[in-house]
Amino acid sequence: MSRPPDLHRSSGARSAALLTVGGIAAAFGVASCCALPILLTTTGLGAGWLGGIAMAASPYRTLLLSLSALFLMGGAILLWRQQRAAMTCGPDGACTPPTMRAILLIGLLLGAILLWLGYSYV
Repeated sequence: MSRPPDLHRSSGARSAALLTVGGIAAAFGVASCCALPILLTTTGLGAGWLGGIAMAASPYRTLLLSLSALFLMGGAILLWRQQRAAMTCGPDGACTPPTMRAILLIGLLLGAILLWLGYSYV
């Protein structure tokens, strides 16, 4: 007879994913004013569509920077806890699959890059 999945561990992956997506979204809003248009223009892509996002996000720049850093740190902590739990997870446990942890790590790195770009290009 199999055990029911551990809801605490399965919700950890969901929480980490939500924090990562929130961090990326906030960092995207901050970086949309200056860094992303410069980067997109240098690669030959149009950046005119970022003007509306930049106009809406610019009054909340400090708040978005803070939220993005907070969300990304929270997602990183949850990902670290999942990584530690994966080492002790038995065959009955409900562990986060390695592919999901890799996707979360890539998302956290993307969010950190956007956050740095938004912070450095004032």
